[in-house]
Amino acid sequence: MDLKLTKTQMLQQELFRKFAETEIKPIAKDMDEAEDYDRELLQKLQKIGAFGIPYGREYGGQGADVLTYTLCMEEMSKVDASTGITLSVHTSLCCPCINEFGTEEQKQKWLRPLVDGSKIGCFGLTEPGAGTDAAGVKTEAAKDENGDYILNGTKIFTTNSGFADTFIVFALTDKSKGPKGMSAFIVDRESEGLSVGPNIERMGIRAASNCEVSYENVRVPAERLLGKEGQGFKIAMKALDGGRI
Repeated sequence: MDLKLTKTQMLQQELFRKFAETEIKPIAKDMDEAEDYDRELLQKLQKIGAFGIPYGREYGGQGADVLTYTLCMEEMSKVDASTGITLSVHTSLCCPCINEFGTEEQKQKWLRPLVDGSKIGCFGLTEPGAGTDAAGVKTEAAKDENGDYILNGTKIFTTNSGFADTFIVFALTDKSKGPKGMSAFIVDRESEGLSVGPNIERMGIRAASNCEVSYENVRVPAERLLGKEGQGFKIAMKALDGGRI
């Protein structure tokens, strides 16, 4: 077994290292102290394809392997942990939910702009009274007479939510089943009833956007259900498996 990096991987690693040193390191301290992520830096990360490294070219990604993505995470996080988690939540938590469980139509509409970096994604599981314990989720999604879902609840520490365009949200569609009654939805930031609070003060990774997000009678069209009803717990855990590497 050859554990050495390939020539392509080494070239990519060098690209990530130079970007981190020249574009991120000079402003990392200022971003952390201001507790605000630089929006121009997001655009620069988009230009180098950092938001879609392990995703197929057919969806606008780089078509690289997970190791290349990991090398990017290492180099970015060396100089700024806030950049690391911003990339990680987008790439390892939001995108895979659609990539692995979405329909082709959902992938074309929602995944493509995420992996090409024109839109930013976030992952809404944690709640004020539940932490990342999915068994404690209280947010609900009830079907109305049109077959759409009406979403009500609150998520907290939703990384990237301050500037994210696409929200993956987990909610109970059958409270009687507990975690087995949880489903996953794709929610657009512009949805009526979705509101994002101010950035939550933290002791570390302070430049990363981390807010409370409220969902008050947010209408989610049925075609934005990821997978099937009741698959939410499975979808969340699978995403977290990759996100915690």
